[in-house]
Amino acid sequence: MSESTRAHGVTAFKLILGALALSALVTEIVVLIDRESFDAANFFSYFTVLSNLLMSIALLVSAGFLLTGRSIERLAMFRGAATLYMLITGIGFTVLLSGLESTQFTAVGWDNTVLHYLVPVGAAIDWLIDPPAVAIRTGRAMIWLIFPLAYVVYSEIRGPIVDWYPYPFLDPGPHGVAAVVVVSIGIALLAAALAFALAWYTRFRVKSTGMPGPGPVPAAPTAS
Repeated sequence: MSESTRAHGVTAFKLILGALALSALVTEIVVLIDRESFDAANFFSYFTVLSNLLMSIALLVSAGFLLTGRSIERLAMFRGAATLYMLITGIGFTVLLSGLESTQFTAVGWDNTVLHYLVPVGAAIDWLIDPPAVAIRTGRAMIWLIFPLAYVVYSEIRGPIVDWYPYPFLDPGPHGVAAVVVVSIGIALLAAALAFALAWYTRFRVKSTGMPGPGPVPAAPTAS
């Protein structure tokens, strides 16, 4: 497979996955509005919604940069953050929430599959086949942990005020504050391990091949 063909394939993958995530979020909003049950504050308080929104932006912007051949470190950090949050979403949902009815978290069945399974897996594949063109240090990758930690704090402050928590494991009512703390620490450790792995992979690719990505899509030849 030529580099040009591979680059076009990776670009198409990013565009399709990004559009899929975005379409699932839009579908959720439209359906909830139609049911007269859409609450914007609650909807955007789901980590799943925020992570998928960030991932869709990262994928679509990354596809655009791949087409133009541009690569900047800030995009690499943004992609890393979005990928980490998607992995937390996928693993967290599978471990903590998969036994619950999907209708608790999504208005449409196929959205549950897209947002909690397909996009997290796709995000991991995207990072593997097209890692950033810069090596990310572990220390810098740990910056990505700020958002998940801030999210937990936000959820615990907002929860008692509005009498609503986005996820059962964040609600101290049934099992107490200690249970929330234990689960939060577990998620933090998982996030740190994933951040370390994502950053390590960028350094590994740069060191081992010097060609971390499929490269820019060559421009079509012009007539002379």
